[in-house]
Amino acid sequence: MLFVRQHKFALLFLLLLVFCSIMVVRQLMHRYEAKNIKHAELREAMILLQTGGYSNEAARLYWRLYNELETIPNKQLVEDWQRTVTLVDPGANQPSNSVWRYYWTVRKEMERRSEDIIQRARKLADEEK
Repeated sequence: MLFVRQHKFALLFLLLLVFCSIMVVRQLMHRYEAKNIKHAELREAMILLQTGGYSNEAARLYWRLYNELETIPNKQLVEDWQRTVTLVDPGANQPSNSVWRYYWTVRKEMERRSEDIIQRARKLADEEK
């Protein structure tokens, strides 16, 4: 008890520091989850508009998704690919279909990222020699 009395300000400061750190981490996690939910909502809205015949509105959402594509994590990219591959015929050429264009854009981004990952892995393997 003597220790607590002697160091009460330092202990209170540490307690406050831990509390603030926890709150910052929670806020960052909340923002990350909200961004992922917003991205999925945009994707689903684009699909809904395209299948409903609202091609112009779907095209606008396509461009919003396209601009986000480089910043989304790999997991979200795979989810986008899985969602769109079931809706389009990859072999058919449908440039007026926003879902088809988004599918090919996501696929190209996945290929680009996998090349970068392979190159980094090869570089790491060469460092071991």
